[in-house]
Amino acid sequence: METAELKFLLRLLGNPDYRAYLAGKGFKDIKSKNKLCRQLRDRGFIDFHEEIATIKILPSGTALLEMEQSESPLEPKELKVLEKIGKAPGTITPSKLEVKSIKADERGEILQSFAQRGLIEVTMKTKRLKAEAWVTEAGLAYLRDEFVPQPGSNPSISLNLLGNYLRFLRQSPPNQVSEAKPTDEEILQLIGELDRELGTKNYLPIFHLRQKLQPPFSREELDQALYRLQGEDKIGLSSLVDAVQYTQEQIEAGIPQDTGGPLFFLIVL
Repeated sequence: METAELKFLLRLLGNPDYRAYLAGKGFKDIKSKNKLCRQLRDRGFIDFHEEIATIKILPSGTALLEMEQSESPLEPKELKVLEKIGKAPGTITPSKLEVKSIKADERGEILQSFAQRGLIEVTMKTKRLKAEAWVTEAGLAYLRDEFVPQPGSNPSISLNLLGNYLRFLRQSPPNQVSEAKPTDEEILQLIGELDRELGTKNYLPIFHLRQKLQPPFSREELDQALYRLQGEDKIGLSSLVDAVQYTQEQIEAGIPQDTGGPLFFLIVL
């Protein structure tokens, strides 16, 4: 492992849940930060927030635009976005996809859906605002069970970074048994149980679910499970509008969005 990669991992270990904002203290001075993130993600050691950089329509998307509107499987808002992409001479950036009545976060969901359905081709970049990086389960297992410093290969590791590593090892003894992770269906069932128990009237704040499921899930793993349930129309995710009655920690437990408040409430459909 390169010294720069090791330092990046050790800096992450010094943060709660082994995750941190890439623009935060301790990461601003890192050179080639985006390159390092990609290298470590390619090895499965970390993951980080990304956003769509460019979009290009694919033949399947063009074919949909050629259909009669009454026969199109797309919703009117989706059709407006796809038409905008189709009119571009080549690739287009999300910022140039302004469509009346469609907010940025809704547009992002539509683009993700298009990409999953093979209607558009997208390239990704590190998220511009509030991008976080975190050590994956594979990365933690590597640092705990496999990493062995080689003489002369990792110079200039500070005592602070070494301290991060030692604290991590003490908190995660070798060969510990991992707790089984619930399935998506079990997560859905737990959302319903918590809603009934807490009387949240089918508007369960996400922080209640995080308290139950992190661990065994990492924050990102749970977010992805919720997105899967949303994609299967089993739950809805609603933004927080009035934050007065919640603490800052509870608000930060929501899923951050590029614009507007975080996704904060879970709604069983």
